[in-house]
Amino acid sequence: MLNRVVLMGRLVADPELKTTNTGISVTSFRIAVDRSYVKAGAERQADFFDVVAWRSSAEFVCRNFSKGSLIAVDGQLQSRQYQTKDGQNRTAIEVVADNISFTGERRESASAYGSYAQPSRNNDYGSQVAPAPQQPAAYSAGAPDDFQVMPLDDDLPF
Repeated sequence: MLNRVVLMGRLVADPELKTTNTGISVTSFRIAVDRSYVKAGAERQADFFDVVAWRSSAEFVCRNFSKGSLIAVDGQLQSRQYQTKDGQNRTAIEVVADNISFTGERRESASAYGSYAQPSRNNDYGSQVAPAPQQPAAYSAGAPDDFQVMPLDDDLPF
């Protein structure tokens, strides 16, 4: 049997780290995932998914993500039963995260749409950041003299 869920979306609210009675870290949060299709004349819609992360994954989420952050979650779909305060039985369906990853730039160095900001002199670990590499010139920018003429014989080297 297979139970695998992979989602990429934005956090709806800031995650909050909690601890169980036995000292295990846990957080639950909701992410909004845009649908891949849009009906003509309609706005893009999103689906909302509840995610639960445990132990070091929970600490990682609470330390590095906030409302609006783009996040990737890999986990398993799980359902659980609970009873409300007024005695009604309910079912919760949530993703139990196995792996959580960054999917974009950190909020301090990028805009909301992922365009790159100028790199700072030091990264988060105090070491120097290399300047961004220059983009290579496109072939369309070259002159005909920039290319070598290849002989048209039948003896190919391969």
